[in-house]
Amino acid sequence: MLVCVLIAIQNPLNESELVFPILECFHIVGFAVTVGTIALVDFRLLGFGLRQNGAELSKILAPWTLFGLASLLLSGPMLFSSDPDMYYLNSAFQIKMVLLALAIGFHYTIRRKLLRGELSPGLNKPVACISLALWTGIVFAAIFIAFIVTPGH
Repeated sequence: MLVCVLIAIQNPLNESELVFPILECFHIVGFAVTVGTIALVDFRLLGFGLRQNGAELSKILAPWTLFGLASLLLSGPMLFSSDPDMYYLNSAFQIKMVLLALAIGFHYTIRRKLLRGELSPGLNKPVACISLALWTGIVFAAIFIAFIVTPGH
């Protein structure tokens, strides 16, 4: 715990009132881009939205999805470093991390195979629903991080 206190004192995110909120804005934009592009494809798989098929749409949006995901994966650890004890002891944060690992794994395995035509098109709706549920769960867990009181904080 002493190490975490020393890191928190020396962390540039804790030295300025503006650095953390600006970084958090980048994190939120990354979430919006990631979840938005994934949701567009998932809604297409459910039969709603744009006219391209899911595979075409996914290919078009893939660079944006990757950009958003990279933003999340770069800004997230920096935000975490501002107060590691508060985050890793927070149950909403723990849920968010589990859901994020599941969502990324699902996205780059099962969902990708479906969009490449390696799985039955009959799985479009279940895969889209699971994907949407995982990413929506991440967003809700992220919101609740601020409302869950962690021990000692």
